[in-house]
This record gives sequence, structure tokens and C-alpha cells, in this order.
Amino acid sequence: MEAAAAVAALLLLLALSAALVTTRSRRSSGTLPPSPMALPLIGHLHLIRPPPHRSLDRIVSRYGPLVYLRLGPSTHCVVAGTADAARDLLKFEASIPERPLTAVTRHLAYDDAGFAFAPYGPHWRFMKRLCMSELLGPRTVEQLRPVREAELAAVLRAARDAAGRGEAMDVSRQLIGMSNNAIMRMVASSLPGHMTEAARDCAKHVAEVVGAFNLEDYVALCRGWDLQGLTRKTREVRDKFDALLEIMITAKEEARRRKAAGGEDTTSATKDLLDILMDAAEDQNAEVKLTRENIKAFVLDIFTAGSDTTATSVEWMLAHLINNPACLDRLRQELDAVVGGSRLVSEHDVINLPYLQAVFKETLRLQPPAVFAQRETIEPVHVRGYTIPPKTTVFFNIFSIGRDPAWWEEPLQFRPERFMPGGEGAAVDPKGQHMQLMPFGSGRRACPGMGLAMQAVPAFLAALVQCFDWAVPVPPGQSKAPPLDMEEADGLVAARKHPLLLIPTPRFHPLPGGV
Repeated sequence: MEAAAAVAALLLLLALSAALVTTRSRRSSGTLPPSPMALPLIGHLHLIRPPPHRSLDRIVSRYGPLVYLRLGPSTHCVVAGTADAARDLLKFEASIPERPLTAVTRHLAYDDAGFAFAPYGPHWRFMKRLCMSELLGPRTVEQLRPVREAELAAVLRAARDAAGRGEAMDVSRQLIGMSNNAIMRMVASSLPGHMTEAARDCAKHVAEVVGAFNLEDYVALCRGWDLQGLTRKTREVRDKFDALLEIMITAKEEARRRKAAGGEDTTSATKDLLDILMDAAEDQNAEVKLTRENIKAFVLDIFTAGSDTTATSVEWMLAHLINNPACLDRLRQELDAVVGGSRLVSEHDVINLPYLQAVFKETLRLQPPAVFAQRETIEPVHVRGYTIPPKTTVFFNIFSIGRDPAWWEEPLQFRPERFMPGGEGAAVDPKGQHMQLMPFGSGRRACPGMGLAMQAVPAFLAALVQCFDWAVPVPPGQSKAPPLDMEEADGLVAARKHPLLLIPTPRFHPLPGGV
């Protein structure tokens, strides 16, 4: 009995201490945005159920466009859930330039050696310029287009073979393989096939640990105990990826030494992303000297940011079109009129396919590749009559913002026509200038790969629609196929919860492009 009483007294003392800390924080930081009722110690953690973007959506719909949350005893957060609230916050972007490092991302990003989670400063600015001008600039994106076309052709061949057998194809698996292989071969063009398989496996585990909710980030008493096993899993995948990156970098160094020793002129040769990074590391006049860890961390950033998001976007687009046959017919008519059946649609055609672009934008609105973006304040932010203190995590819930009824008619409906002339989204661009559609984020921390995504992802979808009819398998005992379910999986990248299984039927014999 005495032991039980002591435990109860300790818990009461901890609860009172947490309440006192919160009260002092509120008094010292001015007026915080509205907030749900918090519980002792855990704050609002009990309200964040998977998938977290859905929980945040429910919270902002009830408490307002700006909501204060306390996750654990002392992790303070503000959630922006509408386009107007996001715009008001981003007026103070200089005060919220950082991305908070979690326990998982700290391991994966070699602390802050990469780009995605690097502190705002000289290194980050240097990497941003390198991204925009070289790594993900228009010239490099165009030079590496054959790599993406080759991986797309492999998916089309798999669909053709499945059609020949009269079988359904796991479109999800094929798209993940395509995007992972394309990213890896853009990073290192001479990568052996078995290494792309290893990289694909690593990417899957990276997505799992990054998207998991980790108690260690919010409750100090849990730090170091690894109660969920996430630290162990993160170290395992980090070690596997590190070994893979070491092989890639060592092979690239040897190839570069052989070329230099042979006096070969490589200035006009097509370079992959690893070549560009190593050129920057060897540049004696560069304002920032890149280390081996910088290169590894940046390659991991590129791979984890570009693989799942590409596959997920194509997957959602195709699923929405199958559930909306009139939209699918309109897109196919556009493809037949502009491209025809004698050649395969290409990335260069996207600019001449406005309805394809509208389908992509509507999918980004409903299913953004990353469902929320995070920043962290470095000084007080005074917005909408509230004061957000330093070291506060700011969540831009991109999922909620894209469904903001103040900007979108029938926001839960899939209507690509809204982005065509006369629609409410006709002048809206998804590259971060219009807050009502910010799938790639906005401002200085916006995704640097958005140009590549806007060019490549619609072209992948267009080829699938141009070359094949797609049918949902009819379940045993039923007379017709049900609509595709649109349930989301947990994680930062909200992929479909269930694999996309479809039966392909070729529209042309042979398929265009010699596939």
C-alpha cells in the first residue's frame, strides 16, 4: 500500500509540474492560438491517432485555422490548417526557417549533414543553389530523361506481359520499382541491378521509420529506452544504406581516377547526380566544402524524397481516374488527339496536355505527396493576434489546406475541371505561390525537385492511360467490380493502404514506342 501511495504521489507531482510548466510557458509567451483540453504529462498526444494528418484535420476543423498543441510535457506546436493561415504564417518566414530534427531523421540525415534538415545557413544556401542550378536544374533533368524513359518502358512491358497472361498486375509494386530504379540510376547511372534491389528495400524501411510516430521525440522519460524499437530499426536501415552509399561512392571515385589517368575529356559527357556532387566537393573555390557525409546525406535525401512520392502520385492519379470514368475518357481523348498511337507520350508532351496537368493538380490537392510540412520558430512570431514563442514546431497541414472549402467548391470531390479555364483553380500553380495548393511546400524550404515532378510524374501516368485500358478485378461471387477503395496508409507519404491491383488490356498492337 505504501509503495502504491508513493507512486500515486509521484505521478501527481509530475502532473502538477507539467501543468505549471505549461502555465508559465503560456504566460511568458503571450496569447497562444486556441487549443483542445490537454491531459497531464502527455498534453494532446492522445488526440494524434494514425494517420496523423487526418487527426490534425479534425482538430483544425473544430478549433480554427491556427491551433496550439502540446505534445508531451514540453513540445509546443502550432498547426495551420487553411490557406489563409498558412499565408499569414509565411509572411514571417525568416522567423521560421528551420526544420525540426526528430530522433529518426537525426540518424538518417547524418545529424544535419544533408540538405532537407540542415540548419538555415551557408551550407543550406550553398546546397539550395547547387540543387536549383545543377542537381535538379532543367539541364540535368533533361539529360537524365532517358533513364526515366527506360524505367517506364519496363513497367509497360510488365503490363503487356500481364495482359498476355490475362492476369491482374500489382501496379503499386511496379510503380515503386520504377521510381526507385529511376532515382538510383539518376544518382549513379552505372549502378548494378542487385544494388537497385537493395536500395529499394532500404527505401521501404526508411519510409516506415520516418513516418512512424516516435514517443522519444515528445516524452523525455522515453528517450534512450527505444520502447517502440524505432531506434534499432533506424540504425539498421542507416547502416545498410551507408554500406550501399560507400560502394557507390568508391566505384565512382575509381571510375573518375581511371578517366583522369587516361586523359579522357569528360566535360561534355552526361553526368549523374553523384558526379555533380563530387565535382562540387573537389572544387577548391567553392564557398562550402562538401564532405563525404554531406554527399551521403544528400543522396539519401534525394532517394527518400523522390521515390515513394513519385510512385504514390501516379498510383493515386490512376485510382481516381478509374473511379471517375468520365475523367478517364476525357484524358484519353486528349492523349489520342495530341499524341495518337504511333508514338509513346513523352515528358515533352506534358505542356501540350492541359487536362493531364489538371488531373495531376487535382490529385496533388486531394492526395499531396507529403501530407504536412514542418518548420520551427527561432524567435517570437506575432500573427493573427497570437504570439508563437521560439522553439515551437509549426505544422502546415497540407492535406487540410488542399481541402479548404473557402477556396475550393465541393472540396472532397475529384474534379480536374476546376483547373481548366473557367474553374476556380484555373490560375493556380502548385509550385508554392498559391497557398491553397502547396503540395511541394512554399518559400525557401519548398521541395527543390518540384520541377522534375511536374514534368515526369504526369508523363508516367499518361503512358499508362495511352497504352492500356485498366479494369478492377471482379471479386468471386460478384457480378461486377466494386469501386476502388481510397483508404490511406500511415506515414508522412500517404500512399494507398492496399495495393492497386488492375487488369491491363493493350489499346494498340504493337504498343507505341517499340515496347
